Amino acid sequence: MGAMDDAKHNVEKMVGKAKEGIGDATDDESLQAEGKVDQVKADAKKVGDDVKDAFDN
Repeated sequence: MGAMDDAKHNVEKMVGKAKEGIGDATDDESLQAEGKVDQVKADAKKVGDDVKDAFDN
């Protein structure tokens, strides 16, 4: 996986954590859920890239 992909996934995860935190602070369950989904998506993309890299080598 390229460094740029890794950085992008980390930023996506941080944005998700921020959304979740803001949702917690404002009691916005929708924003909390959206933040959690964003984090799961970022993790899934990272795993997908790791698997792809394992087969490329």
